[in-house]
Amino acid sequence: EEGIVAGGGTAYVNAVSAVEKLVSEVEGDEKTGVRIIAKALTEPVKQIAANAGIDGSVVLEKIKESGKTGYGFDAYNETYVDMIASGIVDPTKVTRSALENAASIASTLLTTESLVADKKEPAPAAPANPDMGGMY
Repeated sequence: EEGIVAGGGTAYVNAVSAVEKLVSEVEGDEKTGVRIIAKALTEPVKQIAANAGIDGSVVLEKIKESGKTGYGFDAYNETYVDMIASGIVDPTKVTRSALENAASIASTLLTTESLVADKKEPAPAAPANPDMGGMY
C-alpha cells in the first residue's frame, strides 16, 4: 500500500539525521522531546543486535559510519548488508504506524498525573537439592 523500507530498524536509524536537524529549530521541552525521539529511533537496531548476542552500540556505530541509506545489520548471518537488496524489508505502513503509536503512548504517559504499575518482586531463591534417599 505504501511500499517498503529497509528492515531490521535500519529505516529508523536513517531517519535519525533528519530528526537531529530539528534540535536547533526548537527550544525547551520540545528540544528534549526531539532528543528522546532521536535516541529512541536507534533502539530497534540495538535490540536486534543484542538478541543475536552482539553489542548493539557497536552495530549502531558501524551502520552510522557507513553513511549509506538502507545499510544495516543482518542478524541471521551476522553481516552488514544493503537491507533491501538482501530482502530484509519492512512495510512502510507498519514502520510508520509503529512510530506513531509509540509517540501516542509516550504522549499519554507524559500527560498522566499518576500511573499504577506492578512492583517487581525478587525471585525466590532456588530450593536446596533434596537428599538422594540413601543412594550413593
